[in-house]
Amino acid sequence: MGRVEGKVAFVTGAARGQGRSHALRLAQEGADIIAIDLTGQIDSVPYAMSQPSDLEETVRQIEALDRRIVATKADVRDFDQVKAAVDDGVAQLGRLDIVSANAGIFSFGSLADLEEQVFRDMIDVNLTGVWHAAKAAIPHIRAGGRGGSIVLTSSTAGLEGMENIGHYVAAKHGVVGLMRTLAIELAPDMIRVNSVHPTSVNTDMIQNSATYALFAPDLPEAERTKETLGARFGALNKLPIPWVEPVDISNAVLWLASDEARYVTGVTLPVDAGEQL
Repeated sequence: MGRVEGKVAFVTGAARGQGRSHALRLAQEGADIIAIDLTGQIDSVPYAMSQPSDLEETVRQIEALDRRIVATKADVRDFDQVKAAVDDGVAQLGRLDIVSANAGIFSFGSLADLEEQVFRDMIDVNLTGVWHAAKAAIPHIRAGGRGGSIVLTSSTAGLEGMENIGHYVAAKHGVVGLMRTLAIELAPDMIRVNSVHPTSVNTDMIQNSATYALFAPDLPEAERTKETLGARFGALNKLPIPWVEPVDISNAVLWLASDEARYVTGVTLPVDAGEQL
């Protein structure tokens, strides 16, 4: 038996990166998947976001594992879209047990100079969107009467201040507040709520020219490559690695979702290569 055999997991931001990895890892251990993603661009985000073909590839990979998946284009900023996707997924798959509220964006700028829309988009996606995912899922998990697990994706930036990304830091700290309050409110229903806090993860969110420019403003653009930037990313971590892989976060999500963590709730779990030390 898989570690989440027979359960259904709802994953946001599932078209690529960490979201796809979380969906795949849960499916590998027996879960069916409800997946959503914007599959489009937000103007304030300085890198290319996912496209419909990315979500189609997630579906292909999940189905190759002989698991069921209901995948929907939906914007976490819009609660009605999220609720409709979750309701439809539960109608098709029969239950809901696990939530991975993963969808997020990244952008930068000093708080003193940040444009209003950039701040607003960050909070709307990375904080309000996380609340929307939980809010849409809670009635279904409660209705099952079996308890469940909600895992919110924060960041090491949810545990410490960082310059040039203050709006991201604020959103990710807010996720911790959501997690701690939901853990209290949902405990009587045996619904556990925890957050994961990655260091830099090897996905398109950091592997792009805009993020490279943030880390290496002193280098000519032609020299800002994944190979040359690795050392600068690695300077954040105590373990001698530049970044972790998506599956490293997925394994933490899986553990928190499984019965191995059945009495773990209200925890901020870093997967950070020692960044917080």
